[in-house]
Order: sequence, then structure tokens, then C-alpha cells
Amino acid sequence: MLWLVVGLVLFLGVHSVSIVSPQGRDALARRLGEGAWKGLYTLVSFAGLALIVWGYGLAREAPVLLYTPPAGFRHLAALLLLPVFVLLLAAYLPGRIQRAAKHPMLLSVKLWALAHLLANGTLADVLLFGGFLAWAVADRISVKRRAAAGLQRSAPALPGGAASDAIALVGGLALYAVFVFWAHAWLFGVRPMG
Repeated sequence: MLWLVVGLVLFLGVHSVSIVSPQGRDALARRLGEGAWKGLYTLVSFAGLALIVWGYGLAREAPVLLYTPPAGFRHLAALLLLPVFVLLLAAYLPGRIQRAAKHPMLLSVKLWALAHLLANGTLADVLLFGGFLAWAVADRISVKRRAAAGLQRSAPALPGGAASDAIALVGGLALYAVFVFWAHAWLFGVRPMG
């Protein structure tokens, strides 16, 4: 469990620099240099992600059960996960979905984490998915506050339209199907649909 926690601290910690200090990211980038900051950010992120994967795998060998979700929650989780890949793609494809969701990546993470918390009840699950859910909620609140204070750096508005939305929708649903019916079992040894 220790490695899972260390991985979460590293991964979510480096992704929380702007939450903790709105000017922190820019100050670090200036102090270290933009390239060095991005390199350090990437290195810490990958190290954290590797430790999360390894630590979660180790924790699954001796699970500590905190709660047993009702059987119907697996179906609810599958439903909540349906828009996750659509939103993930929409984060990079300007269109109506992106504009409606405002921050589709954060919404995607929140839905993904909540769905997994509904379907799984071990300590490792609560740490992993609860940690990501708490981070996504905190980051969304932080984004709103930074925008209100004029501290949020915004990407230039790109033209987008029906094609971007179609790619996000069709591609996202295709990724969902591949992941649910094949990739999840291959990667994690768990078949979400039985």
C-alpha cells in the first residue's frame, strides 16, 4: 500500500502545483527554466504513475475490504463510464462537447473515479479512485477561482464544430467498447462486464 500512496502523492502532487499556488507553476518555470520545469514535471508524473500501477497491483494481492457495493452498482458504474472516453477526446477536439463540459478532462476523471468507487470497495480502490476524485474536484474549484482572479492561462479558442464532436463521440464510444470488452481484462485482469 505504501508504494500506491507514494505514487499518488508524486503524481497528484505535481499535478496540484497550480491548486496550491496559482502562481506556483509560473514561478517554478521561471526559476528552473521552461524546459527544465517540463522535464521535471514529466519525470515526476511518470515516476508517480509507475508507482501507482505497481503499488495498486501489490495491494490487490492482499486486499483490505472496506465495503461491498451492491451488485446493481456495477451497472451504474458502466453507465457512468460511458461518456468518459468521449470527454477525454473532447478535451483535445474543440467543439460543442468541449464548450458544454467546460473542462472535459476533469469531468472525465471525476466520472471515471466515481464509477470505480461505486463498483469497488477495497482500501486500495478508495485510495486510488478517491484520491483522483478529490484531486479533480479540487482542481475544478481551483480553475474557477484562478479564472475569476484573472490568473488562469487560457488556450486560444480554436474553431471547432460538428466534425470534432463526431470524432469525440464515435471515437470515445469505440474506445469505451474496446476497453470494456477487451483492454480492461488484458491490462488489469478484471472483466467489467462479467
